Amino acid sequence: MQLSFLEPLFDRPGPWATVYFGPGENDEAGAKRRELSVREACRTLEENGADQATTQAVHDDLMGLSPAKDPAGRVVFATGGEVVLGHRLSRPPQRDIVAWAPLPRLTPLLELAGQDPVCLVAYVDRAGADFEVRGVTGRPQDAGQVEGRQWPMHRTSTADWSERHFRLKVENTWEHNADEIARALTGVYEESGADLMVLVGDPRERPAVHDRLPDAVREVTVETEHGGRAAGSSSPALEQAIEQARSQYTRRRVEEALERFRAGRVGTDRPTDAVEGVPAVVEAAREHRIDTLLIRPDGPDLGRETWVGAEPDQVAVRRTDAQTLGESDPASARADDALLRSAAATTADVLVVPPLDPRNVSDAPEVFEAAEGARADADIPVGGLGALLRWTYEPTVR
Repeated sequence: MQLSFLEPLFDRPGPWATVYFGPGENDEAGAKRRELSVREACRTLEENGADQATTQAVHDDLMGLSPAKDPAGRVVFATGGEVVLGHRLSRPPQRDIVAWAPLPRLTPLLELAGQDPVCLVAYVDRAGADFEVRGVTGRPQDAGQVEGRQWPMHRTSTADWSERHFRLKVENTWEHNADEIARALTGVYEESGADLMVLVGDPRERPAVHDRLPDAVREVTVETEHGGRAAGSSSPALEQAIEQARSQYTRRRVEEALERFRAGRVGTDRPTDAVEGVPAVVEAAREHRIDTLLIRPDGPDLGRETWVGAEPDQVAVRRTDAQTLGESDPASARADDALLRSAAATTADVLVVPPLDPRNVSDAPEVFEAAEGARADADIPVGGLGALLRWTYEPTVR
């Protein structure tokens, strides 16, 4: 999961109000319960020391929440009397989460906003294609279209020589359009930052486009026989196929990351490209070495105390260490939130590792499925926090 959308949170000193809020039912009784829940959340913020202006900003934002617009709920990050960032959740929280702390409370976002990949969907026929992007929330956003040659388009069934010649021209049109679609699709894929692609539509043109994609793009592209380009051709089967493709992509990424992590763990006689435990991961964060941050939601070290400064790379295990980094008045913060802030600020990726007992942690089913084949060890990473590094080094834990 890329956390670059959290960038507005990094240039504010805090402290921060964070509220993960479920929408409730979309009826009169639900509206009443929602109002009571908003009041309770704001009361909790005040009791924890939040200033009145920030509490009021959170209140006003949450009172505008609509179950129709945010069916799974919303997270709000506020400081200094304003809501700096609000984000739609893809899964409703089992209970409202309210925090007032030096850093935004980020870890629940990994489970509730999901680590679903960005998916580019292409609706293909012999005349062209329509593109849409589905992000974390899964809601489609128009990403443009391409139109190929429109004539000749349809073959005839006679055996006359001229008609055979005409059919050849039609097939040439189809081939030309497949080239055009593949080129346009590759460009949209690169511009959109998509992680994978799903081809939908005409059973002949779809594989023709697939075969013309560059190798790197073709490796993350799947086809489905459900749906098409024509209006009204979407169906529950198509939606299920798209979500299955996203789930399989996530599962593969977790499996590959864990395999690389096990191969690079400390203990070999060579420099490591994987570290685990709060001290080692904190050191990697300070040096901007984290390529992928691994978090196991049930890990005991997630709430361990660290010390942080104003900058994302000002993080230390001990207060005295933070002061040596140039922060005269460091604040105490949870290890997971401090490391997530560092990872997001350096554009590192973040992956949720399957918990030891899936029954105790709410998460996507596809993440748990990865546990069967990918986790030979019972505690990866140790304490619930680990990292794959951007380049190898010999760690010197402080």
